[in-house]
Amino acid sequence: MGIDMEKMRSRRTALDNRNGSNREVFWRPQDGETTIRIVPTPDGDPFKDYWFHYNLGNTPGFLSPKKNYGEDDALDNFVRKLYKEGTEESIKMAKSLSARQRFFAPVVVRGEEDKGVRIWGFGKMAYEKLLNLVLNPEYGDITDSETGTDLVIRYGKPAGASFPQTEITPRRRPSLLCEDEAQCAEWLDTIPDLDSLFERKSPGDVETILDEYLSGNVDDSPSDNVEKYKVESGDSVDKAFSELLS
Repeated sequence: MGIDMEKMRSRRTALDNRNGSNREVFWRPQDGETTIRIVPTPDGDPFKDYWFHYNLGNTPGFLSPKKNYGEDDALDNFVRKLYKEGTEESIKMAKSLSARQRFFAPVVVRGEEDKGVRIWGFGKMAYEKLLNLVLNPEYGDITDSETGTDLVIRYGKPAGASFPQTEITPRRRPSLLCEDEAQCAEWLDTIPDLDSLFERKSPGDVETILDEYLSGNVDDSPSDNVEKYKVESGDSVDKAFSELLS
């Protein structure tokens, strides 16, 4: 049997996606309304989650060795030490330095199908909404290629709100993932590999980052520098996350 050229092209597309910039791989909702479709994955779980530390000095967000891989690391130990110290200032700093959980799902954006499958990163509130929808028996498997459901994403900052909110509404009728069977097969074969999209830092790397950051302190007391650590509101976390994906 000869080589399957369609599969070879799909593999090349997948490789190009992994080697391309995050701007091409990741999708972020803009203000207004967008329709997307969550793409089914081979393991049956379209949702993946990772833990990130943000805004540690000039260092962009990075994966937590402890939370993601169970490795001992200096930043996790430092956070625990701050909690143990027990002062209002140390606890405030510990919370701001703690790893934040983000969730991801492969999606096709309607009207932008030519860009293929991309990764949507979102927070806990959107994740809870998606889980409730997935577990709602009225909709069944919303990712199914033939009987799944498109989702309308409304994103923006309502009047009086302190940070943007995400509304998720399923379409009333199920629909095909795509009309072209070959196109569907290509999409399913070219879902970006999340594990390859984020740089994994070793515990030694994280210790160096923390040491370099703390070396700018006035003295050895972390409570004197609480204002340096500011990733507290939903708005600032989302901004830091967006910068990480840029």
